[in-house]
Amino acid sequence: QVQLVESGGRLVYPGGSLRLSCVASGFSFGDFGMTWVRQAPGKGLEWVSSITAGSIGSYYADSVQGRFTISRDNAKNTLYLELNSLRPEDTAMYYCSKSYILSQDEMSNLRERGKGTLVTVSS
Repeated sequence: QVQLVESGGRLVYPGGSLRLSCVASGFSFGDFGMTWVRQAPGKGLEWVSSITAGSIGSYYADSVQGRFTISRDNAKNTLYLELNSLRPEDTAMYYCSKSYILSQDEMSNLRERGKGTLVTVSS
């Protein structure tokens, strides 16, 4: 079965950086587009970023464009999200998903996701 295990979240100061990882198993990782979503305390799921199977295209929500970078290593079955210039409003549980979603409007198409990794941005 599909397994997705996120890691890398922690407490970071505003303006800081992190790299999140998601190790995938149970499916042919390199054949699927992948997505990061997040859920802030008390709020719903928010689409963050997606990447095509072969890393040809990457897409970002306006709220993270220019600050976050999605990437993948198909040889390692691993998806990454680099977070830079972090803000308190980036505080959330971050999930990777075996989905290919290009906007918040497509969130009904969200498929399997992991248990998440918590990012807290605070001074």
